[in-house]
Amino acid sequence: MAGITEKVQNDMVAAMKARDRERLAALRMLVSELRMGAKEAGGPFTEQQETAVLRKEKKRRLQAAEAFRAGGREDRALKEEAEAGLIETYLPLEMGEEELRALVDTAITETGAAGPKDTGRVMSAVMARAGGRADGKTVSGMVRERLQ
Repeated sequence: MAGITEKVQNDMVAAMKARDRERLAALRMLVSELRMGAKEAGGPFTEQQETAVLRKEKKRRLQAAEAFRAGGREDRALKEEAEAGLIETYLPLEMGEEELRALVDTAITETGAAGPKDTGRVMSAVMARAGGRADGKTVSGMVRERLQ
């Protein structure tokens, strides 16, 4: 299976050939961010690291869209949301709520977590098992809810 970076690069070439300027610009930005992330990692870039970069970029786009909307720039907000949607296509499908709850319960049992002070241990166990298929904010909320 091709890595995410390779897939984005192939789609970038296709966008060039199709002369789709907006898609091309967004894909170039993604390739740039993925390459920068790989360079910072200093070694082979795993799919989980690529997914982390994509999640960060998606979050950035959604925050920018909010800011543009607050500033009365609906056109720019829509562009940022479209880029976030494009990034979403490269992310793995998120885990369902039931599957995630089961994972949290298993991690709590295995780590022997007793209260809110053990949130970090449970979070790291869940995120490692989720393999990039779960949003950290959602997991954090579930873990805190279960450890209360």
